[in-house]
Amino acid sequence: MRRRDFINFAGVAVASWPVAVWAAQATEIPRVGLLCPGRSEGPDASRASLNSVVTGLSELGYKEGHNITFDREFGEGIPDRLRELASELVKRQVDVIVAFSTTAARPAKQATSVIPIVGIAMADPVADDLVASLGRPGGNVTGTTFLGPELLTKRLQLLSEVAPQHSRVAVLWHPHAYSDRTMAGMVKQAEGAAQTLGMQLQFVPANNPDELVAALSTIAKLRADALCIFPSAFLFTEYGRIVSMAADQKLPTIYAAREGVELGGLISYGTNLPELSRQTALYVAQISRAPSLRNCRSSNRQSLSWSLI
Repeated sequence: MRRRDFINFAGVAVASWPVAVWAAQATEIPRVGLLCPGRSEGPDASRASLNSVVTGLSELGYKEGHNITFDREFGEGIPDRLRELASELVKRQVDVIVAFSTTAARPAKQATSVIPIVGIAMADPVADDLVASLGRPGGNVTGTTFLGPELLTKRLQLLSEVAPQHSRVAVLWHPHAYSDRTMAGMVKQAEGAAQTLGMQLQFVPANNPDELVAALSTIAKLRADALCIFPSAFLFTEYGRIVSMAADQKLPTIYAAREGVELGGLISYGTNLPELSRQTALYVAQISRAPSLRNCRSSNRQSLSWSLI
């Protein structure tokens, strides 16, 4: 996929939602489901980013409890919970599901082919089978991407500049963060960049909070010279623990998002996720202005078509 296509898809695009001829306009307050892999309490970067959607909608005139309502569901750092939570939002018949990251967007799509899904900061929406193509996405998913797969080379380049004498690099990754196709592409890009830069990569997996403890212990034992954090909604919620470990080990670390640095990490390179989330509110607002989705279920609602311009 061309980088230009990704850039056109990210942040600045506005969703166009052609609908069948429906005379009735929306008479009920839009009900928006917010699906987040992070935690409902305590410091959590993913929750803060998701809340930026609420801020963006407020800037567009939507006030919670007045002309819009939100149903919030959190995976509490356990990706496997998101499938159940997405099904629960579908049962409540929300009008739109806003899913933070591919990690949440994929179970949302599996739960419904009817309710509009707005994904925030997706990795590769085509490779992850969320849309058919960027030009003609089809289905019920739209949103923004953070160019995750294409930034790994740049992160390793920056790490080599910050720590030029460090050739053994541990890579902390969540193997099931995205589709197998996307993850394989990310690993291939990282390995290609490492070969060019003269680095030796050691991949250390973590799929959930319990595995993260063992992964951080493994990284400490590897005596790596530096650490690279792969993009992942789950790892994003764990930045606090990762930063603390890296500081204890005096391990130069590059993160996929600025929140790693804000928590005390060394360097990051990636999208401003809160700002991307705030921009994504435009999609939600445009959907909410369409003729009532809630009153047009079954065969009528199936006539929705989805596109990006």
